Amino acid sequence: MAAVDATGLEARHVSLYYRVRRGEPKRPRFRRRAWPKLTGVWHTHSHLILGAATGTGPTQDSPDFTPALRQAAALLALDTVLADAAYDAEHNHRLCREELGIRSSIIPLNPRNRGRRWPTTAYRRALRRHFPRETYHQRWHAESGFSRHKRRLGSALTTRSTAAQRRELVLRVLTHNLMILRAYRQRISTEH
Repeated sequence: MAAVDATGLEARHVSLYYRVRRGEPKRPRFRRRAWPKLTGVWHTHSHLILGAATGTGPTQDSPDFTPALRQAAALLALDTVLADAAYDAEHNHRLCREELGIRSSIIPLNPRNRGRRWPTTAYRRALRRHFPRETYHQRWHAESGFSRHKRRLGSALTTRSTAAQRRELVLRVLTHNLMILRAYRQRISTEH
């Protein structure tokens, strides 16, 4: 099982001390500025990142679903994919089921201001009829994975240009996976 989600990271780290010395407020006001964005496909059992797509936010999450999931499916045969309503689109269900051979794609319906009307497409309509809530609640693994990722590697990137930030995000994914594998290897060696 895999869970898909996206997160934004800070383009630069500025210390609180520096901001106060410059006369800025301790809590900066939200500015509509671009930030590095990482979409990850998380293996729910191990918290390994199976696939990743980099980008710049704020943007819609759905376009990054396809490249990230294709990477994941190339590495591991997936049975179920979980994602939040930001990825609700019939073409994402078709990609999972028809192209990648994934048995189940569980993405809640995004009403898109349609009120209570039923979806007209097959996979979205089937989810409206029967939504497997118990299975969907396993999506927390993606949130937990991103939280762990940011705690261990930080939430700010060190590079400045967009191309360099994308490379840094890919290196962070590799580093995250190596840290998980190392911890697993140490746990196995201490048990035996």
